[in-house]
Amino acid sequence: MKQGPTIYQRRIVIGAALCVAAFALVGVRLVDVTLFRHGQAAVAAGDGLFARADIVDRNGELLARDLPVMDLYVRPHALYDRDQAARDLASITGTDYPRLKSAFDHAKSPYVLVARQLTPDVQDKVMRLGLPGLEFEPNTKRYYPDGRATAQLLGVTDPDGNGQSGLEGGLDVQLRTAPTIPVQLSVDMRVQYILANEVEAARKTFRALAAGGVVMDVNTGEILAMVSMPDFDPNYRHLTGADSDHNIMAADRYELGSVFKVLSFTLAMEDHTTTPDEVFPIGNGFRIGKFTIHEAEHMPATYTAREVLAHSSNIGTAQIALRSGGVRQRQFLDSMGVLHILHTELSEFARPLYPAPKNWGTIETATIGFGHGISVAPLSYVAAAAIVVNGGRRVAPTFLKHAADARGEQVIKPQTSLKMRELLRYVVTDGTGRKADIPGYDVGGKTGSAEKPIPNGHGYQPHVLVTSFLAVFPIEDPRYIVFVLLDTPHGTKETGGTALAGLTAAPLAGRVISRIAPILGVAQRPAPRGNT
Repeated sequence: MKQGPTIYQRRIVIGAALCVAAFALVGVRLVDVTLFRHGQAAVAAGDGLFARADIVDRNGELLARDLPVMDLYVRPHALYDRDQAARDLASITGTDYPRLKSAFDHAKSPYVLVARQLTPDVQDKVMRLGLPGLEFEPNTKRYYPDGRATAQLLGVTDPDGNGQSGLEGGLDVQLRTAPTIPVQLSVDMRVQYILANEVEAARKTFRALAAGGVVMDVNTGEILAMVSMPDFDPNYRHLTGADSDHNIMAADRYELGSVFKVLSFTLAMEDHTTTPDEVFPIGNGFRIGKFTIHEAEHMPATYTAREVLAHSSNIGTAQIALRSGGVRQRQFLDSMGVLHILHTELSEFARPLYPAPKNWGTIETATIGFGHGISVAPLSYVAAAAIVVNGGRRVAPTFLKHAADARGEQVIKPQTSLKMRELLRYVVTDGTGRKADIPGYDVGGKTGSAEKPIPNGHGYQPHVLVTSFLAVFPIEDPRYIVFVLLDTPHGTKETGGTALAGLTAAPLAGRVISRIAPILGVAQRPAPRGNT
């Protein structure tokens, strides 16, 4: 008689079956993790990675790209020592330890987010901890190869890849709509580096609070460079020291002072209210009602209109502005665009500040004539100046590359533009802009030394200036504007302790032109015969 299995044999069979079932479950889990979940993760990564298009400069140099990174999650219940795990992970990832510890102890979901956008080296350090319960999810991080050189210009994205500032914010839809097609900017990184280098050097030399610059093609409207100092490293999410993510050239408005005289003289030449050779009394003051307009420096008893602009006389310019009158002055500035918000591909812009029509009286007309009592974004002023010198046609600043002439509506007569170019050249050869006169290149320009208003108050801060210089080259057939600005510069031993624009901003613009003109292919004027 055949005997049935003993109780021990049945236990062995049952144990073996359980082992087979357990290994089967492990196998199924491994297949799921290694094949299906990995595949799903890859699909997710494919959907999420490279969600934004590359940004390149006008020569194809890479400026911004999505790079694959990992987000780190932890299952707190899997941790043996939550406190030590929180300390170790906080130390490696830079996460706040108390927040992490609290999240581990009071987790309301199975997973706790530890840190986002871990680079491979940080991920490797986390793996070396050997902690259980770690989960890595694919993500991307925007990388900016040129770092600070394009800081405020490009701006940044948030951890979810949304554009937050600069061109990342302004071109957000375009960058997301076609992520495989690079967006080519008008910016030339060779010019950008030079402008950034010279502006920062001047800011340090004159201990200015801030400084900035713009280089623009006056025919296409393309911005070849724009910098704002101090800057920051867009590859990090926090500012350090004196870092700033503020773009003073687009997001701030300034009373620009005497560079505004360019617009007053353009109006006068357009309407023929004066001629370059008409003589104006200057003297020691020009009284309008209870107000007296003074000069920043001692000036002779009379100047021709040409000399008024060249030596930046407030009194002479006030008289010329009053001939136009407030109504015509306001209408003209409106037509030049400086009374409107300038919208570009940047996400930042500034609303101009100027008197309401009912408050735009005689004294306002006189002071606005030399740039006091009206505040505009530097980039907005540059757009107006481009009209003055490019033959009188409107052109919109753009940060996207296009080679075609983009000049549109005729705003002022071509003859007015030609006359203004002659006057601007005279400012550089015989006036306050002499330190921008670069050998080999005929530069035209205008200085601006504006008193800085008291923040949130009335009046101006004593001995505190905003200096700027508008440079145009080559002035006989203008192609480029270089505009630079120093916010609160201080005089040096070399400048005799003064910080006027002719000694601070004008030489800065000259240095920039001397370095970028050869790169931009601007022909150098032959040296006079007899010189070597």
